[in-house]
Amino acid sequence: MHEILDSLRGYLLENWPELLWIVAAAGVASYLAGRRARSRWRRRDFLDRLNVTLSSIDDGTLRIRTILEMDCEQIFLNATAAKSVVALARRTTADDPILPIPKEDCWQYLNAVLNEISERFADGHIKRDLGLPVQRGQYVLCLTCERAGPVRTQKVRGMLIRKSLLTAFPREEPRYESSWHVTRWKTLQQLAEQYAKNPHRFLELEICL
Repeated sequence: MHEILDSLRGYLLENWPELLWIVAAAGVASYLAGRRARSRWRRRDFLDRLNVTLSSIDDGTLRIRTILEMDCEQIFLNATAAKSVVALARRTTADDPILPIPKEDCWQYLNAVLNEISERFADGHIKRDLGLPVQRGQYVLCLTCERAGPVRTQKVRGMLIRKSLLTAFPREEPRYESSWHVTRWKTLQQLAEQYAKNPHRFLELEICL
């Protein structure tokens, strides 16, 4: 036992500057990480999260429902891709909330999100394959980061909208379940316009239930 203690004491005496530096560096890193986290919380900045929401108009009321929410790295399975998504989200504007993904990369990013959505509705596709009765719907997906209006939190948002709604978008403003949903109405208007002009920024998918 004494030999072990003597050996440990000798190691500490010989390496104390290096050990002190490691402890100090860890303390500074922990402090900076905490400071960044507090700053992000105050700014409601959660761009490393991807939230997929279904937007629909039901009986004259705009309804927004979460389908899934995950860390970007869990969806894109690559730290570099996830960081690119966050960087693209920071480049969105109030006039164009769609992530400015290069045309040649759109499918790659959108398909990663589509896979997560499809996994949650896999039962419906199996039922359809077995010849069981299902309900089917055609939907459109795109990636956005809303900047206009009273947005409560900054997140990357996968917008899921029924294709028939987006291609025949109503002009009459709907009722809102919450006052800040007016931002989503404006976003949907922009998406309808972009879908007609730049369909490569969207991905179509079928959902079965």
